[in-house]
Amino acid sequence: MPSPKLRVAPMTSPFQVVLVEPEIPQNTGNIARLCAATQSPLHLVGRLGFRIDDRSVRRAGIDYWHLVTLHTHPDWSTFALTHARLRPPGRVRLFSATGRRSYLDAGFLPGDALVFGRESSGIPQEVLDRYPDDVYGIPTAGAVRSINLASAAAIVVYEAMRSVGALDDARIESAADDAHPEPDDFVR
Repeated sequence: MPSPKLRVAPMTSPFQVVLVEPEIPQNTGNIARLCAATQSPLHLVGRLGFRIDDRSVRRAGIDYWHLVTLHTHPDWSTFALTHARLRPPGRVRLFSATGRRSYLDAGFLPGDALVFGRESSGIPQEVLDRYPDDVYGIPTAGAVRSINLASAAAIVVYEAMRSVGALDDARIESAADDAHPEPDDFVR
């Protein structure tokens, strides 16, 4: 029998998780699962380093894909136009290893686009240049180049939700409606 889970209500105006030209399917899969868990739409922008057809997604082990609200955009301009049409409109918050201000200072608002770049080179410079006051980083104590893309997205999404009060009314609910029980649900 699955154990009860800690849940919160979906946000009325959820954060939009945006990956610009992601290259590694496992990172995108982990972020898709994050989006399914937080009810945050996932936007894939530009050329992907992998395919997202059903067979490829299954092969990458992304079994939560059907629970994700997925949008694909051929380029940044198309995404920006689409995001500007949201009601209420959200702002754009970019997260980069080159950010000079902490993600904790981003001043999140519901509906904001939380933008992350490709694993090898980050957000394209022309996109960073369009939003110079909206680029944030995740501080590190160690001498690493950056934090893994999926880890960074999880850190930022949950901090954004916490900061707007979206996690304040957590409650225990039956896990009977889970789409896929976790392996730990069967291990006692």
